[in-house]
Amino acid sequence: MATEDKNRATAAAILPLVGGAANVSSVVHCMTRLRLGLHDRSLVQDEALKAVPAVMGVVEDDTYQIVLGPGTVARVTPEFEKLVKEGQESAPAPAPAATPLTAEELATQGAEMKAARKAKNATPFKLFLRKIANIFVPLIPALIGCGIIAGLNGLLVNLEWLPSVTPALAAMASGFMALIAVFVGYNTAKEFGGTPILGGAVAAIIVFPGVANIEAFGQKLSPGQGGVLGALGAAVLAVYVEKWCRRWVPEALDVLVTPTLTVLVSGLVTIFGLMYVAGEVSTAIGTFADWLLSNGGAGAGLVLGGFFLPLVMLGLHQALIPIHTTLIEQQGYTVLLPILAMAGAGQVGAAIAVFFRLPRNESIRRTIKSALPAGFLGVGEPLIYGVSLPLGRPFITACVGGAFGGAFVGFFNQLGDAVGSTAIGPSGWALFPLLDGNHGLGATIAIYAGGLVVGYLAGFVATYFFGFSKDLLAEFNVSQEPAASTVTASGPATVGAGPEAPAKEPAGV
Repeated sequence: MATEDKNRATAAAILPLVGGAANVSSVVHCMTRLRLGLHDRSLVQDEALKAVPAVMGVVEDDTYQIVLGPGTVARVTPEFEKLVKEGQESAPAPAPAATPLTAEELATQGAEMKAARKAKNATPFKLFLRKIANIFVPLIPALIGCGIIAGLNGLLVNLEWLPSVTPALAAMASGFMALIAVFVGYNTAKEFGGTPILGGAVAAIIVFPGVANIEAFGQKLSPGQGGVLGALGAAVLAVYVEKWCRRWVPEALDVLVTPTLTVLVSGLVTIFGLMYVAGEVSTAIGTFADWLLSNGGAGAGLVLGGFFLPLVMLGLHQALIPIHTTLIEQQGYTVLLPILAMAGAGQVGAAIAVFFRLPRNESIRRTIKSALPAGFLGVGEPLIYGVSLPLGRPFITACVGGAFGGAFVGFFNQLGDAVGSTAIGPSGWALFPLLDGNHGLGATIAIYAGGLVVGYLAGFVATYFFGFSKDLLAEFNVSQEPAASTVTASGPATVGAGPEAPAKEPAGV
């Protein structure tokens, strides 16, 4: 089957299982997940959806998230959007109800639905983090592409090859980072309900070379001072100024006055306040990261690597995105990502141990074999949702593996060998092209590779010897049909039967 036909077939299989086109209110995707806004969650056929071959798992949050994996999700989403549009355009107009609801009843019904949805999984803090993620996640492809070009350029410069080409590569690698504040401002205004271009215009002030002639707080400003944090604050301020103007400026003058006041007020506050404050905060973040790994070393790496998987499960890892981006702006790379990537190594080691500990469970072994290649490349969701999390203990021992891998990389940071990534997004083996450090590429690669090996081994050993209680081993180390899915009092009888796992409770903890 052609790739396009395969992607369309996947989209066509998913659509009726989420209630059809009429039930879809929004469609977006991140690196690995198709995120759907749904009018009526009760119309989703969870079990049938998890059985779709391309679906690795599902996660229910403020949006309904279908895990398809990197690459696949970017190809399936456009096909899904086409099918939704076609379905909504061809849908017949609803017949008038025999007994129409009153306006009060409709309002009450809508308020109840909204309250139930918000109460389920939409705390203010998580909603704020999701907004932050929505600002930075669209920038990741450019960060990855430019980061790989930067790594290639550094290699060519060190080898003194192609001297006539390296300046061009440097321009390609640096151009996006030089203007990243503009893109952050644009996305921020869009996410917070303002006019995106006005957010970008205000953020552009931060990177304008002419700010070097301006003095604030007794100091000359520097182009780029405040970075992405300054751009974020400037754009949020612009949104509030714009909304105020829309409320009070007469419609006849709105097209002239609102954008002018938005840029003027927000720009002045940015130049004479936000740039300095955000610059101090950005510097503090970089200083703290360096201090943490220089002094905490293995201990800091142990904590960061060990707790990253739980952070991902809770959605709190999104708070790290602007920190990573700030470090990349300041130092050229983020020293935190290679340590956090060790969590994936622990997950891989744990999965391999589960494979050997359950020799009779064909279903879970089949899941592990199919998910391990993605796991080595840093895509851990199939292993997390399909294997370790439903089993319970192996998820904890996977975190132990990540802790040991993080401690290894953190130890070398304490010795002065910084290991960083020039972009965010990739992990595992996929992070090798993006590695950078302060003692040459060879040493940086060796330390990161050593951390992965330690994470694999620690995750394997911890899971093999401590990942299963006697009851859990007796329950799961039996031959099972892949389609079998029965639930006992102590937990699910089948784990790893592909995407069904996320719906099950952890067993044997």
